[in-house]
Amino acid sequence: MTFPASLSLSRREGLLAGFVALLWVLALASPALPMPSLLAPDFADGRGWHGLPNALDVLSNLPFAGLGLAGLWRLHRLDHGIRVEPGMDERASDSLDCAWLFFAGLLLTAAGSAFFHLHPDVHRLAADRAGMAVAFAGLIGLAACERVSPRAGWAAAWCALAGGLLAAACASETGNVLPWALVQFGGMALVLVLAFTPRVSGALRMNLGAVIACYALAKLLELGDHAIYEATSHLVSGHTLKHLAAAFAALPVLAMVRGVGRKGVRHNPAPAAATA
Repeated sequence: MTFPASLSLSRREGLLAGFVALLWVLALASPALPMPSLLAPDFADGRGWHGLPNALDVLSNLPFAGLGLAGLWRLHRLDHGIRVEPGMDERASDSLDCAWLFFAGLLLTAAGSAFFHLHPDVHRLAADRAGMAVAFAGLIGLAACERVSPRAGWAAAWCALAGGLLAAACASETGNVLPWALVQFGGMALVLVLAFTPRVSGALRMNLGAVIACYALAKLLELGDHAIYEATSHLVSGHTLKHLAAAFAALPVLAMVRGVGRKGVRHNPAPAAATA
């Protein structure tokens, strides 16, 4: 039995589908991983500022919002540009769809994380994770568009989005953090593998290595929350710096979108066609 070419999977697409399926099976079939007791909020810097509790951990989410807005603005300009490089728009479309999801996720991450850090508790943590899940889905989609295929990228983004939101809800309602761990660490393992995979034809050339470096630095700063707070004589905590490092992971995506604009590629050529 043969499948139409549009339904058949390339080797990379098949491997990606298998990896995603494995994560879903592990999330559904593995024993629950209880939420550790030390997840109870114990952040190093609890200082307030003008009535704002945990001020630096709250305000350090502003870079997520700023970069999210910058990315959405540039994508909006691509949708309403005039100059077009022939043949490029179709190849770029799925990647830019994922970029929209990523930058929108940064705004949600800023809101969710600020909401959580105002009065940290397990239920507010679900809002924090839900925002991250949207941004993470966009990043997974972008990586797959670059290194697997455009159609695989959009499909991977939707799978990551559904998995991330369900995992955040599961952790909040049942205390089982295994699905969230699989989304977070399994997803970054996938991005790491894709970073060493050759780009596909027409890729927009996002720097995945820089994204991974920012993520790794953010995790190290998170683990060193109290140690950094003491080492800096209570100037700044590791968790505050974690937010800044994680926000910097958006810079390679923003650079990719700027590069697309310089080439004259548009996400949606229809508005320009109407004004031509």
